[in-house]
Amino acid sequence: MKPVAIAPIFFAFESDFVESLRCIPMVVRYKLDTCGIKLKLPEWVKLTIDDKARLATQPCYTPAEIAQYRLDLINLIQTRCHHQVSDLGTVDASWECLGEVPNEVLQKALEWECSPVTIQQWLQLDVLQRFALVKLSRSGHEGANFPRAIREFLKSERMNE
Repeated sequence: MKPVAIAPIFFAFESDFVESLRCIPMVVRYKLDTCGIKLKLPEWVKLTIDDKARLATQPCYTPAEIAQYRLDLINLIQTRCHHQVSDLGTVDASWECLGEVPNEVLQKALEWECSPVTIQQWLQLDVLQRFALVKLSRSGHEGANFPRAIREFLKSERMNE
């Protein structure tokens, strides 16, 4: 996975939980993948709101920032949860592919009866938007957020028509 500098933003489709940060926002999920840590929801809920906000805003791009983010997260989970973090293992970073829209995104769009994302649309999305669509396409994620994310990301240019 090739890390990319991203702004600490929250998406509109995350608005139902962003104020309380009861779920892990995409910006944090991206950073977790970048530093190679698997953070489980039961661990996330044990963090303070300040911990969660810091994880969303803390830089995680350069090798030094990634190492510091990882170390901070290891220490945080040890302190709040009293156990060690889990390593993520190999990351399938299909959001980095710019030659084609990942099949999982196309399949999820069909499943939700959304217009398929074209390669031109895919190329216009930023890395965090592509990451979100890929993650929302995979099992284990709240499926209802996929069509909300598609509408949010593609609405500005009427690309979803």
